[in-house]
Amino acid sequence: MKQQMYSLRKEEKVYSQEEETLEESFKHEKNLKSNYKNRLSEFIIEKIIFVLGIASILILALIFAFLISSGISLFDTMTIGEFLTGTSWSPRSTPQRFGVIPLVLGTLWITAGAILISVPIGIGSAIFISEVAPPKTRTALKVIIEFLSAIPSVVLGFLGIVVLSNWVRLSFNLSSGFTLLTGSILVAFMALPTIISVSDDAITALPKEYREASLALGATRFETIFHVLVPAASSGIIAGVMLGIGRAIGETMTVMMVTGNAARIPTSLLQSGRTMTATIASEMGDTVRQSAHYYSLFAVGIVLLIMTSVINLFADYVLQRARKGGK
Repeated sequence: MKQQMYSLRKEEKVYSQEEETLEESFKHEKNLKSNYKNRLSEFIIEKIIFVLGIASILILALIFAFLISSGISLFDTMTIGEFLTGTSWSPRSTPQRFGVIPLVLGTLWITAGAILISVPIGIGSAIFISEVAPPKTRTALKVIIEFLSAIPSVVLGFLGIVVLSNWVRLSFNLSSGFTLLTGSILVAFMALPTIISVSDDAITALPKEYREASLALGATRFETIFHVLVPAASSGIIAGVMLGIGRAIGETMTVMMVTGNAARIPTSLLQSGRTMTATIASEMGDTVRQSAHYYSLFAVGIVLLIMTSVINLFADYVLQRARKGGK
């Protein structure tokens, strides 16, 4: 009996060991299958992302190639110097004149005016929302700012025609309120949500230790804001400002509605003018394809592309300097 009991126990141990071995092998096979599926899915996702990235680069390259090839065709009828230094844009005159200087200056005037208006207000509003306003007020202001960013540009242009242009005309005793100043105010209003949101996020993301350490050293609340928090968040604030500048340069509909669209060299914000984007938008539908006027609009697009590229490179340089200074 004892031998039988011993043999039965021994067989049970063997069976249990075999069962454990089978379970381990089953788990191992299951893990191998799951690892294979994970690796396969990761491989497929990586290849899809790679293909999409290459496709986006190729699409941008084709757009740039088409823009450049079409714009360069203008210089079969005129020189680059005449285009870049010409002071008259008159495609319907005889002979046609395609001087880009009035359009560039109109764009720069509106951009400069929008920066002067939007940057102080935007940064000040971001500081107030992130550091001064009570929680309920902060939430309400953020909702209002998000709502402002959703207003269509054509609606703002209509308000500029009906309300703002009359105010500019009466305030400065002008014959017409359709001026570069009107466009600058509206473009600044459109750039404000971007500047405020990005700057507010940059200030809010700072560690609490910055504020606590500054206050512990005896600094006042406003000294902490202007001497500690704003310099520490300068890279994010600069990014918000540059995004606002990009919005100002690329705006089309609003400035086309309220600036008067006079293709002349402006000497102040109280004169009418025309931007490069408004010129392309207003004249592209009226041109004859493969004509000098048609190619000149693409050449204007090349100049606009170069300007935005220079601004982006400058913004990247400033951000790098700010990050190195922060370190």
